[in-house]
Amino acid sequence: MNVNAMATPKKYFHDHFVLLLLGINIFLAFADSIYILVRLSTSHGNSYIVQYRPSLGISAYQAGSVLELLSFVGFALIVLVTHIGLSLRAYKIHRQLAIAILCLGILLLLLTIIISNALLVLH
Repeated sequence: MNVNAMATPKKYFHDHFVLLLLGINIFLAFADSIYILVRLSTSHGNSYIVQYRPSLGISAYQAGSVLELLSFVGFALIVLVTHIGLSLRAYKIHRQLAIAILCLGILLLLLTIIISNALLVLH
């Protein structure tokens, strides 16, 4: 068994900057999930705008169901798990690569919050 492979998770979870980025990722994923679930539970109705296609003209807004908006919750959790796994594996290669992966996860989660908010406001 490779001793260095066992030391990597220990180093990874003792790196303060990596822990900060992990905490931000976890906070954003759960904040996005809770925000969407609260907005869906307080809304009355079962038809939501889930797409905007400006090339369609008058019918640019596409309606959908609650399940299509709940997919944002699943997406946020998938992004969280994927980026944590990728950064853990990349930490063995290079620390800055793992940090870049976690930063891209933060960006993706922020975009998820912005887009889901924009769609929920259109309801």
